[in-house]
Amino acid sequence: MKRRLVQPADLGCTGRTPGGLMRKTQSPMGRRAALIALGSGTLLLAACASKPIRPANADGTWCHRVGKAPRYKLTCTRAPVPPPTVEAEAKRFAVSADRLTVYVVRKRWADSANVVKLTVDGSALAETVPESFVRLRLPPGEHALRATWARGEAQAIISGAAGEIRFLELVGSVWAWGSTYEFEPGDEASRDRVLRVRMVADVG
Repeated sequence: MKRRLVQPADLGCTGRTPGGLMRKTQSPMGRRAALIALGSGTLLLAACASKPIRPANADGTWCHRVGKAPRYKLTCTRAPVPPPTVEAEAKRFAVSADRLTVYVVRKRWADSANVVKLTVDGSALAETVPESFVRLRLPPGEHALRATWARGEAQAIISGAAGEIRFLELVGSVWAWGSTYEFEPGDEASRDRVLRVRMVADVG
């Protein structure tokens, strides 16, 4: 069981273009290959930024989907998710004058399954799935967050003042032999990750 003190951080989509682009080429064919590689890298970064988010289901729930048709593996929320208008407002990152705003985001390549429950100060508030985020608007001060799944839990302490925004990453690794999750302080990519995933709960 781990407990961490989380500090403020935010911002950006990270990605890496194909290697070898800075190498000098001495022939037209070499220069052409370099230009093609550069263009491919640009397209990959554009895809990273513009990958569409699946809409909610007819009953208002939302599912993270992996695999290929017809054998998709789904991890779904049990409660309806916020409507698009609320999600759009949350993604503008407006501060709340009398609340501490915390974004808890799940978006890592090894996190492909499992519903993970979030509690704050001992009260159950939300459930998360891969490729999703939760917005918490909490009283100013210090708060204890806990994530629980079938075989474990992780904890973190987060604090802030009214009118501040914090980002917290719930980082998961899911393998055939088990799953692990832990909280990490938000980094410069956290805001961008929020923009590219689905809002599944809005608390406060």
